[in-house]
Amino acid sequence: MTLGTPSSQAYGEPWYWDNRYAHESAPFDWYQKYPALASLIHLYVPHRHERILVVGCGNSVFSEDMVNDGYEDVVNVDISSVVIEAMQTKYSNCQQLKYIKLDVRDMSPFQAGSFAAVVDKAKFGAEGSSEQPTRALTDPILLDESGSSVEDVLGKNPDVHYIYVCTK
Repeated sequence: MTLGTPSSQAYGEPWYWDNRYAHESAPFDWYQKYPALASLIHLYVPHRHERILVVGCGNSVFSEDMVNDGYEDVVNVDISSVVIEAMQTKYSNCQQLKYIKLDVRDMSPFQAGSFAAVVDKAKFGAEGSSEQPTRALTDPILLDESGSSVEDVLGKNPDVHYIYVCTK
């Protein structure tokens, strides 16, 4: 590791993200932008009036694009107070978008069942073999009780990322 380069282990720390967003204010979408995933979102979240949670929102325009596509109630959470304050200011005139500083490991501010869907598109696959079967983007991969069936189906590929859409 190069001196001054934080490891990915710091990704779970608010200070890492506060520092990053204080120095990099341009919008950034991890892995995919909304237009590339819209068909998947439409499939699993067809009712655009329902409340949706986007975790680890950062300063992405993903949620803005969801609103532009007709979604009416998109709640965004992030561990960084710097990015949440910036996004609250940026979207202060957009009632469909809400931004809340929150560590998703503690969802106690929300009542159980208060969201029709939860979207997380910032998960990265584990390193390993590059062999993987071809799958359609909209083909669901159901998790078993241990949550390991994703890797069983897709293999270990460093070029794979996952979007998790959890629905009621």
